[in-house]
Amino acid sequence: MSDLNKLTIAQARDGLRKGDFTSTELTEACLGAIDAAGALNAYSHKTPEKAREMAAAADKRIAAGDAPAMCGIPLGIKDLFCTRDVPSQAASRILEGFLPQYESTVSQNLWDAGAVMLGKLSMDEFAMGSSNESACYGPVVNPWKVDDRQLTPGGSSGGSAAAVAADLCLAATGTDTGGSIRQPAAFTGTVGLKPTYGRVSRWGVIAFASSLDQAGPMTKSVRDAAIMLGAMASVDAKDSTSAERPVPDYEAALTGDIRGRRIGIPREYRMEGMSDEIDALWHKAAEMLRDAGAEVVDITLPHTKYALPAYYVIAPAEASSNLARYDGVRYGRRARLGAGDGVVEMYEKTRAEGFGPEVQRRVMIGTYVLSAGFYDAYYNRARKVRALIKRDFDQVFADGIDAILTPATPSAAFGLGEMSGKDPVEMYLNDVFTVTVNLAGLPGISVPVGLDRQGLPLGMQLIGRPWDEGGLLNLAQSLESAAGFAAKPSRWW
Repeated sequence: MSDLNKLTIAQARDGLRKGDFTSTELTEACLGAIDAAGALNAYSHKTPEKAREMAAAADKRIAAGDAPAMCGIPLGIKDLFCTRDVPSQAASRILEGFLPQYESTVSQNLWDAGAVMLGKLSMDEFAMGSSNESACYGPVVNPWKVDDRQLTPGGSSGGSAAAVAADLCLAATGTDTGGSIRQPAAFTGTVGLKPTYGRVSRWGVIAFASSLDQAGPMTKSVRDAAIMLGAMASVDAKDSTSAERPVPDYEAALTGDIRGRRIGIPREYRMEGMSDEIDALWHKAAEMLRDAGAEVVDITLPHTKYALPAYYVIAPAEASSNLARYDGVRYGRRARLGAGDGVVEMYEKTRAEGFGPEVQRRVMIGTYVLSAGFYDAYYNRARKVRALIKRDFDQVFADGIDAILTPATPSAAFGLGEMSGKDPVEMYLNDVFTVTVNLAGLPGISVPVGLDRQGLPLGMQLIGRPWDEGGLLNLAQSLESAAGFAAKPSRWW
């Protein structure tokens, strides 16, 4: 029973229904694994008593024959999701002590389906980062290791990725604004799905960049991603960007048949300086899909080269607007004021103490590009570039392409601290393959397909048509099956 935490969602669901074990036993196995993995620093807030209560309730539902697919499944929740009476801090000092009196739509959907909450998972502060080093809780450590080097699990959903890879939960929620589900999934040998913008409600998710943010599942397999997305997604009147579309049975879409599907390989993604290992794996993944019956064709997405600068104008602009609400007045941290300090000093001191360096940097960039003298030169121009990037994808899909295959990241996981002190643009380059998907509002998934020469996982990204998560998941499962990736990190923690 001690290895129950290593199960996938699908395996646990089937075992629970057959009575091989209970959700309480499954949950205890995960809680034990969490307690033994303090060195990874994946969990920011543990909720063991809540988990035990929810597991007991799930066992009653299962015994009564009322067992949705996620019933009894222990999950980790990214610290960006508001959870009732549980600290929801976005890994920032400015939200110390914030206990929401409401539940995000996504987490409420999961609890309604009978899932179990193990705790909150660490992340980059306000989801701004690619290495999970900006959290006020300290960095999360990747369970994969090379010699004595501690590696980043990626960001911003690094706690989620590390917890799934180390079997500290059966799956986790993540959010993706420019690659924050797919990049950490690639760095940890897990599966990360960013749905179409509007497929999953953003209500109750602490905002970074509202036109780009999207929640999604982080799992051990593609089938698990299909099962979990089915529970997370919903139409939500509380979110004006939520799409009024029925939620399909994503697991039923996993037919394994991809014959005749047309897969595009964009020439613009062959970036200068990309490692030979990534390039070779890209070719190999394309061959795997071709051998499964898909047609692989070269395509062009001509405005790709402008995506990263456009993203790093739009995302900070929206962040500067969203983070203006953190002023020390209504909730969260308020700085200690001196004699004679007024409201302006309160704002300045609270934000200086509450926001970390990366958040401050992005807020300053965003405020700059929205200022009167630079709005047209930067923000409006970036919005026009975004429209052109979306048009590129629309044209490719109109020409009959069903999905696009690219690398998920330009490298395997790098060492903690290796990027700190360098030009921050070097860190931003980790998002080079992923930001286009957010700018265009498309679904994308990262699937582990191999190891580099150091023995670290590498992921491939599939980008799908809007609203076709079912078709995308089916292609991803075909790639997963062909790659046969079964490696796990050696337990050192």
